[in-house]
Amino acid sequence: MIQQQTSLKVLDNSGAKKVKCIKILGGSKKKYATLGDIIVISVQQLRKKSKKIKKIKKKEIYNAIVINTKKKNKNRTGYFKNFSSNSIVLLNKQTSPIATRILTPIPYLLKKKKLQKIINISLGII
Repeated sequence: MIQQQTSLKVLDNSGAKKVKCIKILGGSKKKYATLGDIIVISVQQLRKKSKKIKKIKKKEIYNAIVINTKKKNKNRTGYFKNFSSNSIVLLNKQTSPIATRILTPIPYLLKKKKLQKIINISLGII
């Protein structure tokens, strides 16, 4: 479960390394974000190689979708899965990913939410 001021890892090749959650979208009383929720983030740290490219800038605000959380999640077979870190993928204003590649497989739950653009650039589905 992700709330405001949570530090997150970025799992794509957009150029950001660490970000901080500013707001959870989806209602005024929503306090926590889970898998597949869209959040507003601020970039805190960039990767070393991306400083030359200037695709993403430090201290800018973007939308992102939550890919992994440390909290246990029930998968389609009834077993629980948990990940080692809270992580996201950056989105642009049209809710398509900024990056061209996602570096890890994504959970099956995102396939149910019809996020086909993110599924196409990922390594697979778990």
